Amino acid sequence: MAETEGEAKPKRPQQVYSLIVEVGRKEGDGLPPKATGAALLCYASGVDEAEAVRETVAILKEADLSPLEVQGLGTLDERLKAGDEIDEAEQALMQRALEENSVIVAEMTPFFD
Repeated sequence: MAETEGEAKPKRPQQVYSLIVEVGRKEGDGLPPKATGAALLCYASGVDEAEAVRETVAILKEADLSPLEVQGLGTLDERLKAGDEIDEAEQALMQRALEENSVIVAEMTPFFD
């Protein structure tokens, strides 16, 4: 059945996804001088992981970073079911990302050759 103009799709709830984003070097990226890149642990809200990834990549590009690869770790529930230990501080950052509908970079690990 086709959707008519007055009908709205049911709104899917936002969830927070944990993402590991590998970034390369770019002028003005703020990484340490001798770093070859970095891994960022991000918490991003979205109705699905694909949206969370798109938003994260867009935000990182705006911040003059050069995203190369994104690995999804799942939602809080998925990570807990997988046996990940997630402390209260980490869960608070996830909650903040959800409440603010935002992307939070929780940790940055620079790479050196």
